[in-house]
Amino acid sequence: GALLAAQAAELHAAGLRRLNVSMDSLNPERFRLLTKRGNLEDVLNGLFTARKVGLGPIKINAVIMRGVNDDEILGLTEFSRDNGFEMRFIEYMDVGNVNAWALEKTVTKKEILDTIHARFPVREVGRAGGTAPAVDYEFLDGAGTIGIIGSVTEPFCSSCTRLRLTADGKLVTCLFAESGFDLREVLRSGATDDQLRDHISRIWSTRSDRYSDLRWQQVQSGAYQARDHK
Repeated sequence: GALLAAQAAELHAAGLRRLNVSMDSLNPERFRLLTKRGNLEDVLNGLFTARKVGLGPIKINAVIMRGVNDDEILGLTEFSRDNGFEMRFIEYMDVGNVNAWALEKTVTKKEILDTIHARFPVREVGRAGGTAPAVDYEFLDGAGTIGIIGSVTEPFCSSCTRLRLTADGKLVTCLFAESGFDLREVLRSGATDDQLRDHISRIWSTRSDRYSDLRWQQVQSGAYQARDHK
């Protein structure tokens, strides 16, 4: 969200409505340490500007790490409640050895929910469409909703419907996939919309990704080793 303030109006005019912004801390120094270069004030300015020009819903994503920012769960929750944003908390997960993941660093979905519920009572709404990564909860006092993504302790591979398109035209069927499918060449070869749709459908129908399911089974059995994605 660092450049959002300057671009929000133009993005809205171009037709963008929904927006996700990562913000793991409301402490400027901690935010800079986590992002390596980020300025919290820029991101906050971007969020409020986006809201002002009519973008929405605006969701804030925060990855919670034990001993790093787990003391900010309530602060981030209160910030989102007070300002009309939708908070999404995400369990800290492995993305290869580059982030030195260990289960001990993961604050579980249950811990996050219990912390929030003790201060701001909620009731479960469920996954949007039955397939969304986040389990949604609404505040009993009507002050909006939150979502929690239990990517480690409650994997959802079997119901996942998410695809990603990379900047160089690769279609990726799983966040943890080590390779993608080249759509750029299909497009450049002159494929029609129907041909492109059929191509994507074939890719999706033959997918066998269930990395998070397997990882959790391995973690519980003590056999897990993080993959090196460097």
